[in-house]
Amino acid sequence: MTIGENTTTRLSAVELARLTRSGELGAAEVVQAHIAEIERLNPAVNAIVDLRPERALAAARELDRTFRSDAPHGPLYGLPVAHKDLVPAAGFRFTQGSPIFAERVADQDHLVVERMAAAGAITVGKTNVPEFGLGSQTFNDVYGVTRNPHALDRTAGGSSGGAAAALAARMLPLADGSDTGGSLRNPASFCGVVGFRPSPGRVPSWPDADPFGRLAVVGPMARTVDDLALLLSVLAGPDPRAGWSAPPAPQPYFPVPDAGRPIRLAWSPDVDGRVVVAREVRAALEPVVAALEGQGWQVELATPDLGDAIEAFRVLRALKMQLSLAPVLAEHPGRLKSDAVWNIEEGGKLDGPTIARAERTAVRIFHEMREFFGTFDVLATPTCQVAPFGIGTRYPREIDGTPMRDYLEWMGVPAAITMTGCPAISLPAATTPDGLPVGIQLVGPHLREDRLLAVARAFESAIGTGPAPEVDPTPRPAFVAVD
Repeated sequence: MTIGENTTTRLSAVELARLTRSGELGAAEVVQAHIAEIERLNPAVNAIVDLRPERALAAARELDRTFRSDAPHGPLYGLPVAHKDLVPAAGFRFTQGSPIFAERVADQDHLVVERMAAAGAITVGKTNVPEFGLGSQTFNDVYGVTRNPHALDRTAGGSSGGAAAALAARMLPLADGSDTGGSLRNPASFCGVVGFRPSPGRVPSWPDADPFGRLAVVGPMARTVDDLALLLSVLAGPDPRAGWSAPPAPQPYFPVPDAGRPIRLAWSPDVDGRVVVAREVRAALEPVVAALEGQGWQVELATPDLGDAIEAFRVLRALKMQLSLAPVLAEHPGRLKSDAVWNIEEGGKLDGPTIARAERTAVRIFHEMREFFGTFDVLATPTCQVAPFGIGTRYPREIDGTPMRDYLEWMGVPAAITMTGCPAISLPAATTPDGLPVGIQLVGPHLREDRLLAVARAFESAIGTGPAPEVDPTPRPAFVAVD
């Protein structure tokens, strides 16, 4: 069976995997179709870096040469992928978006790379990130800025911005990412794709400078919930090398609780007034929530008590920066971007009582969420407080006239949810009047990824997946002034 290249890249990952496993499509056909799309669109979007097409095609041809219809094939058999440039993939550059490591080549695979390869995926390159993954705007001095496929003058978000943009532009069927304060969810919202932050430990991480940290997780990105569940099934499960490691969920989709009653959704448009959400974001999402209610969902305006969650996140994030990046700063003074230096220095100021207060807050919030989900099936919030902003802007300095004190404050919604320890997913939900994607964040109970995915699938069925962008392939400058 031969499918046109343009059609091939628009098939879902689930459908592509079915066709490659059955032999109806060759792995080389699938990889070549996506490489052609990368070569056509990446000069405009700049999402995929360190592209190695010949290596990928050679691996795909080998799969085709040895294919046997009666042999077992992995769930990602023959699917092209690119890995976030914050994780090592052997033989590929591993820059972390930093000029310090611009020429470094990885000699080992991260666990997510291992698992995707074992499932049959073929690596074509890496995906772009901000320097050391800091900030929800993907630009760096190694590869330049990643543009949003929906509007090339806007940011793709970050730090998994390259992954989200590559998915939206149909250059990849699946991608991995990571998330501390929104780095899977923010770019998913900005690019109109699906980004999933699992509970800590559901997808283990190795190698990892902070193996017992609870803020940073790795997870899947895709264009649909079904595709995302496919990748999550590959990534989840324990590993003895990882600090946090939980067994996989019992099944991809937990039946929606008590099918005879409506899904119980708590809608929190601004985390009970703790954050400023742009009027255009609220205006885009309010009709979506109303539509769910119109389709039989039980919707209530409600927010768990997340008091001090954002401040606790800021403390523990600064502590993480001190742990992971202070040695880099000491060895390379003057070579890290200002946001990184500031966050590392904030970590150096922390004292025991401050850290203890943040940890006590985390404990209180964990139990608050446990009780909250005794009443509700899911908590819904805006994924981001703003719509995609210009690529020349480092971060929004204000939201509807309210100043943002630093590069963290405008991402208070996903940061607060990080502190809960609960899984969270960003789904395409709406667009602004000028066509920019707006995502909704759904949050489920701790370690109940299966239940959250069931509700997310029901949401997607009710609302849809959003429009695909038509990308102008005219090459754009990779390096722009970002202030």
